[in-house]
Amino acid sequence: MAPKRRRARAADESSTPPPPPPPLRTAPSHLQPVVVFAHGAGAPSSSDWMVHWKDMVKDALNAIEVVTFDYPYMSGGKRRAPPKAEKLVDHHLGVVKDAVAEHPLVLMGKSMGSRVSCMVSDSDDIIVSAVICLGYPLKGVNGAVRDETLLKLKIPTMFVQGSKDGLCPLDKLESTRKKMNCKNELYVIDGGDHSFKIGKKYQESTGVNQQVAEMEAVKAIAEFVQNSIAGT
Repeated sequence: MAPKRRRARAADESSTPPPPPPPLRTAPSHLQPVVVFAHGAGAPSSSDWMVHWKDMVKDALNAIEVVTFDYPYMSGGKRRAPPKAEKLVDHHLGVVKDAVAEHPLVLMGKSMGSRVSCMVSDSDDIIVSAVICLGYPLKGVNGAVRDETLLKLKIPTMFVQGSKDGLCPLDKLESTRKKMNCKNELYVIDGGDHSFKIGKKYQESTGVNQQVAEMEAVKAIAEFVQNSIAGT
């Protein structure tokens, strides 16, 4: 399946950013999910980036709740090197079980958190409607492609990637997606880095606007989630 690539609307002559698209409020109550959102390796759930995306996703999905949490190595306010992703699965799964209610469950993560979310989704103890990977770290520290977790997935999975994300070259991801056994979709944020930040020069030369680019990505996430829930 070819990736969705939506270019943000060009700014007008006065360079005033266009207003963001309205949030999606059309989902019936039985399509309203509970989202468990895991942070990346270097910043906790209280980081500005996590809070910003939590708010956008909750609004766009009309979610019952977006649950965020910190992995144990991040607790206490001390920044330490994260352990291997596999060692975070039990804690993550415990958070998910506590959050499960009578609503569809969506797992979402930033970078490392998306990788652990994919691992957790395979658990027999929970029923997951969709997995959303924000900046999936396909390349490991040694540059090798880490696709073994993705190839095991059975849950509908969406990737949101910046076109300039060095940790996930789009050609490598496309090759992996073709081998995956689950329904999967890719949304590309033009000019975005690993955290979807678009450089000022790129914005000026292309007319891409950071706020609109993010909101369009979130709209695509909402559509994918609703379709995945409706199909379960």
